[in-house]
Amino acid sequence: MNLLLARLIAQRVGTALLSLLAVSVIVFAITVLLPGDAAQQQLGQEATPETLAALRLEMGLTQSGPERYGHWLLGMLKGAPGQSLVSGQGVAEMIGERLPNSLLLALITAAISVPLALGLGIASAVWRGTWFDRVVTVGAVAVVSVPEFLVATLAVLVFAVELKWLPALSYVNDIASVGQLLKAYALPVLCLCCVIVAQMMRMTRAAVIDQLRAPYIEMVLLKGARRSRMVLAHALPNAVGPIANAVALSLSYLLGGVIIVETIFNYPGVAKLMIEGVTQRDMPLVQACAMLFCAAYLMLVTAADIFGILSNPRLRHP
Repeated sequence: MNLLLARLIAQRVGTALLSLLAVSVIVFAITVLLPGDAAQQQLGQEATPETLAALRLEMGLTQSGPERYGHWLLGMLKGAPGQSLVSGQGVAEMIGERLPNSLLLALITAAISVPLALGLGIASAVWRGTWFDRVVTVGAVAVVSVPEFLVATLAVLVFAVELKWLPALSYVNDIASVGQLLKAYALPVLCLCCVIVAQMMRMTRAAVIDQLRAPYIEMVLLKGARRSRMVLAHALPNAVGPIANAVALSLSYLLGGVIIVETIFNYPGVAKLMIEGVTQRDMPLVQACAMLFCAAYLMLVTAADIFGILSNPRLRHP
């Protein structure tokens, strides 16, 4: 049994690594195909062809695509994604300066959204068909239907412009008290939580309802078990795997939604750094940031998959 479990986990990890390799090819190809380059962006439109050619040669932009990809991939595997074509600073150092901000934003969002979404999802499943279930479900569908940038824009208009309760921009570098911390993170966390809670709540509700409809639940009820024991001791343990997948997929939204939120609120995170790299055609920076997001997504999905295998013995026997 332990050998079979280890083989299944190794297969999941191997699939994730192969997926990451395929993603690296796609990311590199897309960034190469972007119009313009860093040399043109740095020298401007009035640069002479000779100056552009010399700068492109210095930046290594004249090498063939496969050769550039091989050097880049080798550097990524060594943890050295190269230097910025614009500032000359190490890409790893630039990401390292912004990564704590993005991790803190994700941590605060997860700490608020995960318990809230799980609680609402489980309660809505237990009391399905009631007014509580209808209100929560309709609210979740309404929130999911609204684009992230519209949620952020409305939040700025209401809380920053009209009510003047919160700042429109997140100045996290000048935080000196708990009050300033709450004000700086209130709007970004609020916007991220809206969609994450709605998505996670709906998937959690569906997973718990699926277990509550199973035949063994009828047997539990016939034996006279209380409703709380039926849910906590029987339905929830069997729904752990689907709920873990729901949490992983919802948190992976942070990797995409945070780009919009960091841009709107001028939050100094990795996503904002990636947008700046795209604007300046700084390909090593863009590629490293994109691979970081993809690796985090695959890590979340793989961890949820492995957790589902460990929690559900039926998944160990294809």
